[in-house]
Amino acid sequence: MKRREFIGLVGGAAVWPLAAQGQQASTRVIGVLALESLARTRASLAPAQRRLAEMGYVEGQNLAFEYRAADNQEDRLAALVGDLVQRRVSVIIAPAGPSIVAAKAATTSIPIIFCTGFDPVSSGFVASLNRPGGNATGISVLHTEVLAKRLELLRELVPRAKSAAYLRSSTNLVSVDDRIGKLQPAATALGVKLLFVEASRPDDFEGAFAKIVGAQADALLVSADAFIFSNQAALVDLAARHKIPAVYPSREFAARGGLASYGTDYPEAYRQVGDYIGRVLNGEKPETLPVQQVTKLQLVINTKTATDLGLTISLTLLARTDELIE
Repeated sequence: MKRREFIGLVGGAAVWPLAAQGQQASTRVIGVLALESLARTRASLAPAQRRLAEMGYVEGQNLAFEYRAADNQEDRLAALVGDLVQRRVSVIIAPAGPSIVAAKAATTSIPIIFCTGFDPVSSGFVASLNRPGGNATGISVLHTEVLAKRLELLRELVPRAKSAAYLRSSTNLVSVDDRIGKLQPAATALGVKLLFVEASRPDDFEGAFAKIVGAQADALLVSADAFIFSNQAALVDLAARHKIPAVYPSREFAARGGLASYGTDYPEAYRQVGDYIGRVLNGEKPETLPVQQVTKLQLVINTKTATDLGLTISLTLLARTDELIE
């Protein structure tokens, strides 16, 4: 995929040209409403673009992308999606909960394809999984459902842990009470005391870790919020600096040096996003496309980080691990 020339900003968000000179008149335009940064969003959508190419839709030939990136500032999403609607894009990709809310508020006619860890029904994104209704459908990944399993993994990695912090974004659509409802039974069964810590800006992370250290938390559980994904390097570095064993929501964190991750195979999820975009471009209606649930989970452990933290990985845990990073 060729890099295009960066040409400007809309509302402070990076913008890419609607159609390069010489593109065919039949070019279809995909709008991307991202809560995260442009760079992070483009990387995440690479599997979707590969799937679209397999279906005959190739960027620079008969397909163009219009990116609108809010850089984790939710209050900018309404203006950004308004611009996409005015440009009459063929489809809007909404890869985060707040993006879905903004897109649905802006249009009832342009198809919206989402990728979310929120419950699409209880969050109001669709009427039901099998019959979405309206103009939105997409891919649902396991997030809240695996929190208890992630905590169990953390306890296996750190058997001595009597307390664990749970770091989440304060912009998450799911309330803290809802998360407590999912985590507390597992924590009680494991004999682990939970500490809930929030962050909404990168500047908050130092204070969040100071709170974790001050509370003498033995380990850290990291949420799968879009804001958290945007700040992987900072979080992994802070955990290493404070020598806090942490379990993260995706392989990317472990590849950066995080202790372990347990969560969705996100490249596969975004490949399915690409498939749904292609099907909509081929004439299918979002209301007839059931929400697809990605249930494949990956357990990844960074053995070098485990050694640095003085942890020994049990043979039973090694046997369940999908990938070891050395």
